[in-house]
Amino acid sequence: MGQVFLGESAAGHQAAVKVIKPSVLDEDTRARFLSEVESLRTVYGPFIAAFVGADANADQPWLAVEYVAGPDLRTLVAGRGPLPLAETASLGALLAEGLGTVHDAGLLHRDLKPQNILLSSYGPKVIDFGLAVLAERRTTLTATGFVVGSVLCMPPEQARGEQQLERSADVYALGAVLLFAATGHYPYEGPTWQAVALKIGDPATALDVTDAPPGLHRAADLGRPDISVHLAFALSR
Repeated sequence: MGQVFLGESAAGHQAAVKVIKPSVLDEDTRARFLSEVESLRTVYGPFIAAFVGADANADQPWLAVEYVAGPDLRTLVAGRGPLPLAETASLGALLAEGLGTVHDAGLLHRDLKPQNILLSSYGPKVIDFGLAVLAERRTTLTATGFVVGSVLCMPPEQARGEQQLERSADVYALGAVLLFAATGHYPYEGPTWQAVALKIGDPATALDVTDAPPGLHRAADLGRPDISVHLAFALSR
C-alpha cells in the first residue's frame, strides 16, 4: 500500500516515514490509512513503535513513526535460524506486554506477524497498524467473507472472513509468531495464501507444531489462551 523511507528532522531525529503510493490511493486506502493514524495516536508503550506525526488528508498521505534500528523477526530467523528457547520466551513475554498495550487502548491489531516485529537493542517493537481497528467498531472496514491480513499468522475466524474479531485473534497471531520464532515455520503452510486459509479454517487440519518447545506444544492443546495466564504458563515450562 505504501513505501517507507528513513526521514530526519531539522533537529537530527530519525523516523520511519510511510507514504501512500498515488497509484493505490483510493477512498478505501485513505480510510485504512486514516484508521492507522488514529490507532497509533492512542497507543503508547515501550514495545510499540511510537507515533511521531502524520497528515492523512494530504494529496500524498504520510505517517512518521519511531525509527527502529534493527531487523524484523522474519529476517532474523531467515538469516540466523530459529531462536533458542530462552530468547523465544523473552520475546513472547515482551510482545505479550506490547499486545496488552494495544488491547488496553481498545484496539485490535489484526495483522501481527514476524515482518511487523522489529528487534531493537531495547526489545521488540510492534509496527504497522494499518489493519488495526477500535474493538467497538471492528466491522467497519471489513466485508463479510473478505479476508484481510497476512494469512500465515491468521486465526480461523479471520481466515474465514468473519467480521466479529476479538482480542483472541491477536492472541492466536502471537502464538503463531512465537512458533515461527522457535521453529522457523508457521502453524499452517501451503503453496498459496488460499491454500493456507483453507487449512486454517478446517478444524480437521492439525497444527504443525514440529520442533516446537514443550511449553508451546502443550499450549496448542489448551485452545485459545488468555494472553496473561496461559501464555505465561506455556513460556514458563
